[in-house]
Amino acid sequence: MRTSAGAVVVGVGNVFRRDDGVGPAVLALLEERALAGPLPHGTVLRECDGDPGRLLGLWENAGLAVVVDACFPPSAHPGRVHRWCPVPGATPVPTGARRHSTHGLGLLETIRLAHSLGRKPGRLVVYAVEGAERCLGTGLTPSVARAVLPLTEHVERDLVRHAEAVGRYRRLRAGADGTRRSACVPSSAPP
Repeated sequence: MRTSAGAVVVGVGNVFRRDDGVGPAVLALLEERALAGPLPHGTVLRECDGDPGRLLGLWENAGLAVVVDACFPPSAHPGRVHRWCPVPGATPVPTGARRHSTHGLGLLETIRLAHSLGRKPGRLVVYAVEGAERCLGTGLTPSVARAVLPLTEHVERDLVRHAEAVGRYRRLRAGADGTRRSACVPSSAPP
C-alpha cells in the first residue's frame, strides 16, 4: 500500500451531542484560520461520525493522519487533552482515551483493524478531549470550548512539522541541484 505525503485531519464526533462535537469544532477553527494563513500543501480536513469504515477510508494512504475525538472516562476532567501516536502493541493508550467513545466501535479498535488490514496512515496522531456532556444538544461546555484553540494550534504544529519533514526528505532524495542522488554512492565519486 503506497502512502502519500499529504496529511488529513479528521474531526470525529456529532455536533448535536454537546462535547462530542469537539472534533468538528477543531475542524471549523482550522478552516477559519486557514483563510488567514493556509495550511501546508496537501492537507485535507474531513469530518467523520466515527464509523470505522469511513474513518479507515479517510486516513488510508495519508502520510499523516491527525484524529480529534471526544472521550468520556468515568472520572473526566472536561477539557483535558490526551495526545498519542498509536503503534499497535507498542504504545500504551492514555487512560482517559480508552473505550469511552460515543461511537459503536471505539477508535482504538478501529486503529487495530486498520493495522490488521494494512489500511493505516504513514503516521497517526490522536487527540482525545475529555468531555463533560454527551446528551442531545448543541454547543460545547465551557471547559471543552476553552480547549479548542490550544488544541487547534497543536494540530497546526503537527501539520507544519510533517510538511517540513516531507520537504527535507524530498530535498535529500533530490539533492540541492535537483538531481537524484544515490544513497550508496557519494555525489563526489567519479561516474
